[in-house]
Amino acid sequence: MAVSGIITVMERAARKAGTKLRRDFGEIEHLQVSQKGPADFVSKADQAAERTLYDELGRDRPGWGFVLEEGGIIEGDPGKPRFIIDPLDGTSNFLHAIPHFAISIAVQEPKPGGGWGDVTAALVYQPITDESYWAERGRGAWLHDRRLRVASRRHLNECLISTGIPYMGHGNMAQWSRIFGAVAPEVAGIRRFGAASLDLAWVAAGRYDGFWESDLQVWDVAAGMLLVREAGGFVSDFRGGDRAIERSEFIAGSAAVHSKLQKLVAGALRNA
Repeated sequence: MAVSGIITVMERAARKAGTKLRRDFGEIEHLQVSQKGPADFVSKADQAAERTLYDELGRDRPGWGFVLEEGGIIEGDPGKPRFIIDPLDGTSNFLHAIPHFAISIAVQEPKPGGGWGDVTAALVYQPITDESYWAERGRGAWLHDRRLRVASRRHLNECLISTGIPYMGHGNMAQWSRIFGAVAPEVAGIRRFGAASLDLAWVAAGRYDGFWESDLQVWDVAAGMLLVREAGGFVSDFRGGDRAIERSEFIAGSAAVHSKLQKLVAGALRNA
């Protein structure tokens, strides 16, 4: 599969920002950090990566808008797409010298008449492993030049499921506990690695069989959702509908795993 111009632009920007993140990761003890909220820290490395991505992408696609985790919404020219960017997904891992974090970039198209529509291009780049997951609508999902497909396992007792666990000031622990109580006895294992973009990329790659999490932001999931869908998987809200981003609740996996996982989650919420 030939790599398109927009993926080339996104990957070039991600690799430039990733080089700086690797350098700063190697100097983790010397990083200066500021407290952004309860148990939520933003590093100067995070801010520098976002600036690099903004500068590089803005130069190659002038007039496009941005949705930035740190910088907020920057409006572009009407009718042009926008980038949705998480410059450092897995900030807590990064700050604790855990080598599991990623840069996430998605392209969202404008709707005729106003508003925003589909994500049409996505890239999740892991600087430490140099893994570049990318997808375009209708062209599949890829890890470098290898086509990705969601795992073929159909029985939950064979499946490894990823999630995120609520923590101080973030998420609904009571709801998560009910879902965990329903899912854990049915599956081979549950993992919490701390970077939703990589969780979804690993679902697309078949490393994980499924995923659920709530209280995520659009920059956490925009790229990963397209990766899963282009790898043949499904992403929905907890009710099985298409309002995942609106409701900030996400279930992902192959058709079989997604369906079974969604029923367990819905049952746990009904029985609350």
